[in-house]
Order: sequence, then structure tokens, then C-alpha cells
Amino acid sequence: MAFIIIVKGGSMSSLLRRLVILFYSVVAKNLPASSMMYFGSPSKKVRQMCAALLFSKCGANINIERGANFNGGIKLKIGDNSGIGMNCQVPEDIQIGKYVMMSPEVIIIGQNHRHDRIDIPMMLQGASEAAPVVIEDDVWIGTRAIILPGRKIGRGAIVGAGAVVTEDVPAYAIVGGNPARVIRMRK
Repeated sequence: MAFIIIVKGGSMSSLLRRLVILFYSVVAKNLPASSMMYFGSPSKKVRQMCAALLFSKCGANINIERGANFNGGIKLKIGDNSGIGMNCQVPEDIQIGKYVMMSPEVIIIGQNHRHDRIDIPMMLQGASEAAPVVIEDDVWIGTRAIILPGRKIGRGAIVGAGAVVTEDVPAYAIVGGNPARVIRMRK
């Protein structure tokens, strides 16, 4: 498969960007998982190509799994040898370091509904300002973990399956539970 890329001023044209997002959403996102025999490797390559065109920084040897949703990824940064797991939901402005493992169905939230006024229904108050999530190098995030807006996951940390991260996670900590608490340190 070949793409013709028109680059203007160092960035992709708006029309091309929309076409790549459409292609990812309809085709690439639904291709087989990278671990599937025969079709996995080509599927992984197609998703890598889409990520390289869409993300603001895309490292080498990344793995975007089947069903991963990153809302266009215009501000998304991902380091070398990192992955976004199957059916994960990540905001478009997340920063993911190198060697990050994200298990299936992780949800990372970039902003919330506003709720500060009681005289206006919450659904009419709009969204809060985006608070980007930062995941440093060598992090493992377990299946169905939820990370709330503005959190930082420190280098070498492990977020247990099903954990709800409401506070920053220190480097080399293993956290779990709801809300996530430090269970122990790796070193």
C-alpha cells in the first residue's frame, strides 16, 4: 500500500490528515491483532504507518493494537518500542515514553465535565481544560486500568490491572486498587 504525502511547512495538509484518520478509523483500527498468525505483522505495519502520519512524535518499532482509539492523535507523542494495547482509549495529547507496555482496554482520560456551578446542569457546563497525562519510560499498565486527567506515571512503574489512578505514580512503584495506592517499590 502506498501513500502520496503532501507536506506543507513541515506538517500534513488538513485534507490528508482527515483521510488518514478516516482510513485508520474504518480500516486499520479493525485489522487483526499483531499477534495473529499471517495477518498480524502486516496489520501492525499499517497501524504503525497511520501513527507515523498522525502523531506529533512517533518512535521506532511502536505497536498500536487492534481497536486502539486515540482521537486523531494530533498532539500524541510515543517513544521507541512502546505500544497502545487492544481496545485502549487514550486522549490525543498524551505523552508515552520508551518501552511502555499498555495492556488491553486501558482508559486514559484527558479531561472531565465541569461541575463547579450548581445553578447550571453539569451537561451544559462543558468540559474542563485538558490535563495531559505523562507516562515515562519502561512502564507497564495492566488491563482495564483507568488513569485520570493530569496524572504522571513515573519511570519503571507498574499500574496493576483494574487500578484507578487518581494521583501521580512515583518512579518504580507498583500500584493497584481503587483509588490506586502504592503496594510496594520495585527497587
